Parts: sequence; C-alpha cells; structure tokens
Amino acid sequence: MELTKLGHACVTLERDGRRLVIDPGGLTPEDALAGADAVLITHEHFDHFSPEKLAAALTANPALRVWTNESVARAFDGDPARVHVVGDGDAFTADGFEVRAYGRWHAELHPDIPRVPNVGFLVDGQVFHPGDALTVPDVPVPTLLLPVHGPWSRVADLIDWVREVKPARTIGVHDGALNPIGLTMLGTFLGEQGPAPTGVPYTHLTPGQSHELP
Repeated sequence: MELTKLGHACVTLERDGRRLVIDPGGLTPEDALAGADAVLITHEHFDHFSPEKLAAALTANPALRVWTNESVARAFDGDPARVHVVGDGDAFTADGFEVRAYGRWHAELHPDIPRVPNVGFLVDGQVFHPGDALTVPDVPVPTLLLPVHGPWSRVADLIDWVREVKPARTIGVHDGALNPIGLTMLGTFLGEQGPAPTGVPYTHLTPGQSHELP
C-alpha cells in the first residue's frame, strides 16, 4: 500500500488500483479527490472537511462514496445513499479497503470550548488516522499517523500516546501551520532517538511525497 501526503491532515492510500482519501479539508489541494471512489472524514473542522470541495467531487464522480460521523453528515447536504454515517466500533468496506472506526470526541482545546465529535479510521489493519484525537485502538497499529501540531496538542502527550499505541512506525500529519523550523524542532522530539524516546521511527513527508508501506 502506498501512502501519499497531500498537505496538512490529508493523506491518500492506494492499493491494487484503488484510491482512498482521508480528510480532504480546506488546506488540501483542489484535486485531492481526483481518481478516488472513497473518502473518510474524521470531523467537521475546516482543515479536515470542506463541504464545497466534497460536493464538487461527488458531482464530478457518481461512484464516490463518503464515510464520516453524524455531525459531518448533517453539515453536508448530500445524497444519504452516498454519505454513510459511522461511529466508534463500526467496521465497513470502502472501495475494497477494510476500515474500522475508533473514538468519539475531538481532543479538548479548553474546558470553555465545546468538543465536537471525531472518529479515527484504521485502514486494512495497517494505517490509523486519528483525526484530532489521541485515541488508542484495541488492536496493533503498524503505521500511526501522528498529528504533530494543533491548538490542542502537547509534545508530551504525543510522546506518551506513541508509547501507548506502540506502532511499528509513525508518519507526521496535521502540520500545515508549521514552518521548517517548527517541523525540525518537533522531529527531534518525536522520533526513536529523541530526548524522551518513543522507541518508534518517525517520518515527515512533504506535501505530495509518498511512502511505500510494508
């Protein structure tokens, strides 16, 4: 399976000629959904979900289907036969990819700020995209997509989360607000050789860069 980072929190997974897109939001290239018949959306925030972009893609491709939580589905005025609501514990097949949903809520930003629903996706038992949460699946996770930066995240929490999940590898996402200095600084903390080692290799991909998964 080949993973390609399209920018910020959006990635594509390609296998056997099929293409799955996760979280094509407002910081994602306009052509992110080209060639895809399945899209997963973790939650409603603009950097993960663009109603306009998704509506245009559904119009352009009658075969495209969406899997997301109820909150996103309500916010999007789409054909209910093509927008599937899923939640924690659900398992489904999206264009040949076997997917399991984990988690219920976005990470807390502040006690005064209401939390929104958030669901993470484990694809083919290989790649876990958590959205904006530090959910721990109840099964092994070979490749963990690590949201390295956001108003809700701390490096200490990320390190502890990686240690708890115990993936074979991590790949950084959710970094659209970082400059090269910030990316480098976080990379020194999140790898297996950091000052508080996770014991897990960390990879940072630039937008458009791909990584072949074992």
